[in-house]
Amino acid sequence: MAMILDDRFFDKFGVEYSPNEIIFCEFEPGNEFYFVQSGKIQLVKLINNREKTIDVLGDGDVLGEMSILEEQPRSATAIAVDHVKLLKFHRDNFDALMQGNPQMAYKLLIIFSKRIYDAKRRLMILLLEEPQLKVMDVLCMLAEEDPHLDLQNELSLQVTPQQVASWAGMAEVDAQKELTHLSRLDKIELYSDKIVVRKIREFQRLVSSRRKKMFS
Repeated sequence: MAMILDDRFFDKFGVEYSPNEIIFCEFEPGNEFYFVQSGKIQLVKLINNREKTIDVLGDGDVLGEMSILEEQPRSATAIAVDHVKLLKFHRDNFDALMQGNPQMAYKLLIIFSKRIYDAKRRLMILLLEEPQLKVMDVLCMLAEEDPHLDLQNELSLQVTPQQVASWAGMAEVDAQKELTHLSRLDKIELYSDKIVVRKIREFQRLVSSRRKKMFS
């Protein structure tokens, strides 16, 4: 749903960054969000004391939007890859954007809704006590997110052990241990950039059964 807002928005809200310039840093307070008018932005997160690129954003993308929903520290560092033009918004001028561009308001509504769902879904994972069930539920979540996957059959998920660990709130070494165990049981196949799950329905049943016991 990428779009470019017209120049009147840039004249009023525009900011520019040079290559390698930091837009905002992980852990600092966040009071603004940005719309990418042009250029690319690298999102970097500190994981186990090492910087990891978690996403690259481009024209029409939005970043830092959680500051509009709730005041919380930045979850990643944003760095300009090339010359970047952004529209910078905060609570005081947010209403002007909504009134002046319904298409943008609709795009943000979808993004905000997904962020809220993601936060709720991750909390469901974190509430599980057993590490193996946490890992299973991350795989279930990823499978459920893709409407094109056939959950009745073997499926391939484009995810790394590091990403599984992040979603599960676990150290990467612990997540890798659980994934290796599942691989030895022939429940999954591990690759550098994907995980093949034999029977995701089995994982769903195990996780669902555990949740029912937790809240019964």
